[in-house]
Order: sequence, then C-alpha cells, then structure tokens
Amino acid sequence: MEETKTQGEDHNLPLCDVEDCPVKEKCCDQREALPGEPRCVICGRFGEYICDETDDDVCSRECKQTLISRLAESQKPAAKAIHSVQLPATDECCYVRDGGGSSFQYLNTDKIESLRSKINIVVKGETVPAPLLSFSSCDLPKKLQENLEAAGYEIPTPVQMQTIPAALTRRNLLVSADTGSGKTVSFLVPIVSHCTYTRLQHLADKKWPLAMVLAPTRELCVQVEDQAKALGKGLPFKTALIVGGAAMASQVYRLEQGVEMIVGTPGRLIDLLSKHDIELNQVSVLVLDEVDCMLQKGFRDQVMQIFQALSHPQVLMFSATISKEVEKMANSLTENLIYVSAGKPRAPSEAVKQVVIWVESKQKKQKLFAILTSKQHFRPPVVVFVSSRLGADLLSEAITCATGLVALSIHGEKCMKERRESLGRFLTGDVSVIVATGVLGRGVDLLKVRQVIIFDMPNSMEEYIHQIGRASRMGEEGSAIVFINEEDKKLFKELVQNLKSVGAAIPRELANSHYLASNYPVSSKQKRRKYGS
Repeated sequence: MEETKTQGEDHNLPLCDVEDCPVKEKCCDQREALPGEPRCVICGRFGEYICDETDDDVCSRECKQTLISRLAESQKPAAKAIHSVQLPATDECCYVRDGGGSSFQYLNTDKIESLRSKINIVVKGETVPAPLLSFSSCDLPKKLQENLEAAGYEIPTPVQMQTIPAALTRRNLLVSADTGSGKTVSFLVPIVSHCTYTRLQHLADKKWPLAMVLAPTRELCVQVEDQAKALGKGLPFKTALIVGGAAMASQVYRLEQGVEMIVGTPGRLIDLLSKHDIELNQVSVLVLDEVDCMLQKGFRDQVMQIFQALSHPQVLMFSATISKEVEKMANSLTENLIYVSAGKPRAPSEAVKQVVIWVESKQKKQKLFAILTSKQHFRPPVVVFVSSRLGADLLSEAITCATGLVALSIHGEKCMKERRESLGRFLTGDVSVIVATGVLGRGVDLLKVRQVIIFDMPNSMEEYIHQIGRASRMGEEGSAIVFINEEDKKLFKELVQNLKSVGAAIPRELANSHYLASNYPVSSKQKRRKYGS
C-alpha cells in the first residue's frame, strides 16, 4: 500500500468507499491544514496520508513522490570530504559497553557521587548506573543520535544524564524533576532505542505495541507523540495517539497497521480496548507521565486496570512533584525501583521570579486588567490560571472587553479541535492571553511563555509549582504574578516556605497573617473550591 490515510480513508479501509474517497493526486487538490492537524512535510497543506517509506505526513501522491525523490537523493554518497571531530581523550562521566556485552564500566563511587552533586542529582536504589555526559556514550541507534542533534539536543540535561542510562538497563524509575527540565526526552530516548533494536531483531513479527505512555490530558499526549515522531524519524518506530476528540475507527486502524508505541489518556484507551481486540502482551515499557496526577483517585483505577493488562513491564514514572504517598504507591507497583530527584523536589523553579500580590477577590479583575495594559509589567504571551471552567470562559471575555487584547480560554469541557485551535493561535502569536484551568498546568510545552498569572490559587502547592513552572523552560528566566488573599489561608504556610526558599518578597498581609501561627487548626476535611480542569 503506497499511502496510509491518517483519518482512516485509504483504499484498504472499510470506513469509506474508494470512489467516494479517492487519494488526492496533486497537492493543489488538498485543503490547508487546521491548527493542530498534521501538515504535509513538502508543501505544508493538510497531511491526510502517511508515507509508508518514511512515516512522514503527506497531502497527495505528488508530494509523496517528491519526498521519496528527495530521500533517494540524500542517500547518494556524499562528494565532499568528511571532517573529523576531535573528542577529548577521556570523559570521566561517560560509560561504554564492555566488549559488546550488557555490563557497563563504572567510575569509582566517589567520582560518581561527586558528579551527581555537581549536577544536583540525588538517587535512591540498588546498583544505580552512573550518569552520562553525552548521548553518544550509551549505544543509541545512530539515526536516533542524529535526530536528537537535529531537534537541538546537543548535550543531555541533568535529569537525562541519570535517567537515560538507568532506563536503558531496564530498571524501574520514579523521577522528580523541575518543569521544563527535559523529562519527556528522558523516557522517549530509551523507548525509541529499545523499540528500534527489538524491531530490527524480529522483522517478521506482527507489529503490536512495544511501549505505552499514559498522560492525564489530550494536549500533553499530543505533545509527547510529536516529540516521539521527531526522535523516531527514519527508524522502525511508529506511534498511535489514543485520545478523545478523534475518531476511534482511525485510531484502531492505526494500531492494526502496526505501531511501536501508544500515547494516550487512560479513559480513552480503556474505552478502545473494551471494544476492540488489541494485543498488549508485547508492551514491555509503561510510562506514567505526571505520575502524581495519574495515581490520584480520578485516574488511579484506570491506570491500575491498564497496568494489570500488561505482562510485567518496565515502569517509568515522571513528575515535577512527587509526594510520599505517590512514592509509596510506586513502590507497590514495581520491584527494584530507582528514585531520581533532579533539582529541588517540591520546590519552585529558581528560574521563575515570583511576585505575590495580596488582592481581595472583588479587586482581582481590575488588578489583572491593570497588569495586562501596563507596558512595564505585561510580557506576552501570558497564561492566566483560574480555578473553574466557567471562570475561564467569563474571564477571557472580560479581558477582551476591558483591554482590547485577544484572549481565549482552554479547559476540559471544550472539544479537542477547539482546544488545539486555541493553543495553536496562542503559540503562533495570534492570541496574547490564554485563560486556563489546570489543563495547561502540567507537561504541555509552552515554548514562548515567560509569564504566568495565578488569578486563583490552586488547591495544593504541588499544582502551584506546576503552574508557575510554565513560565520557564530548560532553566530560562520567567516570572509568575500570584494573586492571594485570605481565601487561600490553607496554603499560607507552604507558600511562605517556598517564597523564603527562593528569596522572593512576601506581602505584608501574608507575613502578618495569624493563619501562619503554628497552633492554627487546619482541618483536612474543610471544603475547598472545586478545581476544574
């Protein structure tokens, strides 16, 4: 089969008649891509099909032929001389395969601990592999190394230095690292490497999934799959995105055609598995992204149902905040677990400047409008976090009316298409303000965002850390403006501790609050605002 339609509209598919849905011959016959839809790698139009030879999105037979011609041209022997690259004679932080075997040559214990201390890594567990300083030092497929370089990953981040070698040795991991520190690549690199080597060794086998990534939101799943496609380009590595808001028939077809990795939300995946016979016996790696959220009551039963359907997979768990309760549950899920902490666990990123302002609830809107119309304080694009879905809709409309700025809302009740379009317009600069619930508080890579405004304080400091972390990526400086008043008294103590830890100013009203007294009773049963997502 020459082309595979992403929406299940190919010659061999039962979803439509061939005469009704002919494969488009020319790119001019194809429509423009909507925000969030796949784009043709040649002309940029709607990537309705997938080229089987390269696994790239294409819009027509014409662009497929152009793509194949370019691929053939690129594979011709290069005429220019190859320039050698000088490498250091020794690299005390790299390990190598010992005679092609599976064991690693380690540094002595003192040097390993010294290195971990320098990169702010703490580990717990038995026989933890040493960190690495380069992607080339851990026997990754050559094409994967090239894809990493093409994606801008020249050297691994601290969390990648420790987690990649540990994951490659098939160890179970629980990883805590700052928002924007490179956690996604930390689990995708081992997965792509494992799937590539497995497929090359078993070419004739039916291609059922080998790895699965579960995440709490559709946006995060889309982002993880996009990064996986970039890293797996040119390798025997295909993905299936299993989320709500898209036709289940096309998702089932994608799985049946053979994929190496599933990326999905637990609810949608269970729905699909209950209606269709999808083989999961070969899944040997399970990733729980934002694990603290995935093991809460809303997701826990679904996650456990999927976990029990797998056959003793390697489990990789990641989040910026991991509580003692989550750590206890993680230990009950797996054996021989390695715990990795990069940076300061449960602490806000030092790259984000926190500006906490005491604002009474009735004055919040006016204060927000003043910030958004101030040349000194407004640094678009900006994410404004609120506590409810209705609040997000109403506040975005109020911002547009009061300031003239284009503001949109994103929350869980909006359909997938609308959320993708809003996020796409925001990331391309058409929209300068997004008002969101916790759906954007986790994982989603908001590349250009350097300012967030916490309009409503979340229900926990863990969520607070995730939300202000949206203002920084890979250690780049950002700012978070936080509105607080007496309604948030249950978080006063933890908030003050966090502000002190990074040297941030504490409002006088907060510093003098009697709720900070050690004998102030805090009832865990006290009802909090409902936290929408």
